[in-house]
Amino acid sequence: MRYIMPIFIIVPVIEIALFIWSGRVFGFLPTILFMILSAIIGAYLTKRQGLTMIRNAQRQLSYGQIPGNTILDGICLLFGGICLMTPGFLTDTIGLLFLIPFTRKLLKPVVIKMIKQWFYHRQFKFY
Repeated sequence: MRYIMPIFIIVPVIEIALFIWSGRVFGFLPTILFMILSAIIGAYLTKRQGLTMIRNAQRQLSYGQIPGNTILDGICLLFGGICLMTPGFLTDTIGLLFLIPFTRKLLKPVVIKMIKQWFYHRQFKFY
């Protein structure tokens, strides 16, 4: 929880700086078009891969397996999709890292560690 406030301050500052830099280097219109295009591509990739994850989870459940890895992939896809639909170059980069299967595989141990810490420190609540 102590990381949330700095993230909400630092990330927007970095995004604004990157917007200004991109506007100077590429121009206003290409920068805006890139942001719109990245949001559209992010929504498409998230939907496509999300539907595949749902089918995989249903298949695993029908065979009596627990779809833990598939659910973790779904969490990563959700986070990546949210990042891609948020305007900004930094968030787009983070979102792509969570959507690309190869890099998602590298990031999953970090996500597992974070979830375990949330449960361990009782910062994760069920209602």
